Amino acid sequence: MTVELAGGVLVALGTPSDEATFTLTEDPCDDRRAVTVASVSESLDELTHRCRRWPEAAAVCDDVLRALDPQGSTFTGVVTESLAYSTLQSGSEFARWLAERGPARVPEIANPVQAHRDGGRLVIRFNRPQRHNAFSTDARAALLEALDVARLDPSVNEVVLAGNGPSFCSGGDLAEFGTFTDPAGAHLARTRHSPALALADITARLGRACRAEIHGQVQGSGLEMAAFCGWVRCHPDAVLGLPELRLGLIPGAGGTVSITRRIGRWRTAYLVLSGRDVDPVTALRWGLVDEVGAAGPAGR
Repeated sequence: MTVELAGGVLVALGTPSDEATFTLTEDPCDDRRAVTVASVSESLDELTHRCRRWPEAAAVCDDVLRALDPQGSTFTGVVTESLAYSTLQSGSEFARWLAERGPARVPEIANPVQAHRDGGRLVIRFNRPQRHNAFSTDARAALLEALDVARLDPSVNEVVLAGNGPSFCSGGDLAEFGTFTDPAGAHLARTRHSPALALADITARLGRACRAEIHGQVQGSGLEMAAFCGWVRCHPDAVLGLPELRLGLIPGAGGTVSITRRIGRWRTAYLVLSGRDVDPVTALRWGLVDEVGAAGPAGR
């Protein structure tokens, strides 16, 4: 049985389906097309409510994930995602969220990213702990500068991405959303100055030697960037999720590529459309992370 929700989202019930956006089941299931939930009826009610509230973002999310070739070019996937993201930035659902949020100010925080090199090992840490390392424009610029060292210097043979304070990265800094009023310019910035593409390049060269050490809040862009790394070590306290739908948006830091490659388009769609967090045990079972354990030498 398949139920169509607002935005054309197709939810199959019970038996996994290729054609559905994803399948809900109450039975244990390792099929990446399906998500096991405590109650199918309650989950379906929640999804129905969310898709009715954000039908445009739900539809665009489904479109982008169906269009992605997980084995294809990272750049092509990031461009597709960014164009869709810019479209939604110009839409009514994002405008409604901005109006509900009201005016906001981005705090000035020095040294938003720290980088330390020891021989061939480069450790990069998000350093806005008072904001749970919420990702900002200045943090992106500093992160790119650090990643370029690893991308351009072949003597770097290990890269570790971590975060100072209580969280790895809680996603984009919500106070900054809406400050860029030119969607075309924002698209060019996302695709020409992209940590996602830099991390993908580094992982292509280093494999598991490019790793993320995640803990605390690992949300939105934080999870999306970590998923590009060749190995993700997850602390037991981590809370992982993709909350962008409630802003009227979809993942915009490459997550439709990086997360889909790890867990498939179906479970990625579920994370976005449900807004539900994932615990480390589930993340490990799905392949969203590669290891669960206390932080190593580069962790907290």
